[in-house]
This record gives sequence, structure tokens and C-alpha cells, in this order.
Amino acid sequence: MSVWLPTAPCTPETCLTEAAPVVALPRRILRLGAFLVVLVAGLALTPSVRALPGGPRDALVRFWARTLLRALGVTARIAPPPACGGGVLVVANHVSWLDIPLIAAGRPGRSLAKTEVRQWPVLGPLVAWGGTVFLDRDRLRTLPGTVAAVTELLRAGRPVVVFPEGSTWCGRESGRFRPALFEAAVQSGAPVQPVTVRYRLADGRATNAPAFVGEDGLLASIARVVSVRGLVAEVTFLPAIPAPAVRTGQPADRRQPRRELARAAQAAVEATGR
Repeated sequence: MSVWLPTAPCTPETCLTEAAPVVALPRRILRLGAFLVVLVAGLALTPSVRALPGGPRDALVRFWARTLLRALGVTARIAPPPACGGGVLVVANHVSWLDIPLIAAGRPGRSLAKTEVRQWPVLGPLVAWGGTVFLDRDRLRTLPGTVAAVTELLRAGRPVVVFPEGSTWCGRESGRFRPALFEAAVQSGAPVQPVTVRYRLADGRATNAPAFVGEDGLLASIARVVSVRGLVAEVTFLPAIPAPAVRTGQPADRRQPRRELARAAQAAVEATGR
């Protein structure tokens, strides 16, 4: 593993210890079955949906994402995102694999994911066919190509969703927004839209039950999600931050705009009190 790879101290043993109210076993089985049906339907429909023009395509993606969340027993509270014409770099704190459909339910777009996601059963092919840009986090030399791919998508007017912490955190703790991918916004001139993701119980208490951290297994995480009673996911789309002008000069000067964007986006997310 590369020494530059962002890591989080969160583990299932240290972070997933809080008890949450659970539903009975038959309800868990029903939720899991519904989840699989919606996943397979999404996999089957992806080629047709990708061929649609932007408006109808995004509407169908939002509908599918919300249906997936309902199947899991998750109540999604998503305020309509502020209008952003054309490409926008959507950046969010990262807690769980659930973050991806949650954000898609509000603002569909191409996502950036680690290459390991390709190997996930059903979910892997689905996100790959959906046009996900994959990042090999163990090979630093591939990063410029990934940034270039995101830049071209933004220039083409497509929203791109990234999680700049570089790893999942349990929600009680958070990571620093890494600046590398903000270079795509600088080069394309696209605005950056910070997003805050929170998970709560029906009574308003914060919960880390959906957190997917450390060596946690995907199946174990899914089983935990379908077990929770009254799981609420809140997604807050914050005002967009304009990209600064590209600077010329010394290399350190050229890196400054993306660092400024990363700091501003992280400050906006942290100001919501997650």
C-alpha cells in the first residue's frame, strides 16, 4: 500500500459499538429482498437510461436512488440542491457506501470511486456501467490521469461526485479534504458544491450504524443497515464555491488554488455542525 494513501482511524471495533433500535427478522429479510430487486432492476436498465438525454436520465436516476433507499428502510431527507448550470464538482464527507445513492437522489452525476468497488457483487457492475471514474489509490502515478478525466467531464457539463477525505469515516470523526481532485475544478472553471451527509435515528440522535469503515465487510454493512429501525439520512447541498482563476508561475503557486478550494469546501461542510 502506498504511503500517500489517505486512511482513517475508524474501525468496526471502535466505532460501530452504539446500539440502535432494530426491526424484526422478517422485516430485515423483506428489506434485503427489495434491495436486491431494485439493484438488479438498475443493472438491467442502466444501458437504456444512459442513452436518454440529460433531463429524463437524471429524473430516472433520482427515482431509482430514492427507491433503493426506501427498500433499505432509509428515510432520505434531501433539500433540493441550489441551481448550478453545467459541470459542478460535488464534494462530500464520506461515511458509507450509502452516501452515493443519497447524493444521486438529489443531484445525479458521475462518481469517483476506488478501483476495489468494481469487485463488489452487483453494486460493482452497476456503478461501472453507470460511468463511474475509478481511482487506483495504490498507484500515485495514475492520479494525474484521473484528474484529467474528471476535468473533461466537468468541461462537458457533467456533475462529478467525489469524496475528498479519501476514505470513509464513522461520522463522529472526519478527515481532511485532500486538494488533488479540486484541480479538476480549477482547470475546468467549474464551481465546487459542498455537501454534508448525516445519519440519524427517528428520534434525532446521531448514529454511525451505516458507517462502512476499516475492514468492515460490505455484506455485514448492508445487514446492519436493513436492521436499523427509523434510520434517517440527511443530505444538505450547500452553496457552490466558484473556482479561482488558474495561476501561472512557480509550481507552488499553481497548487494554491486547489488548496484554497479544498479548505473552503471543508469549512463549509464543517460549519453545518455534522
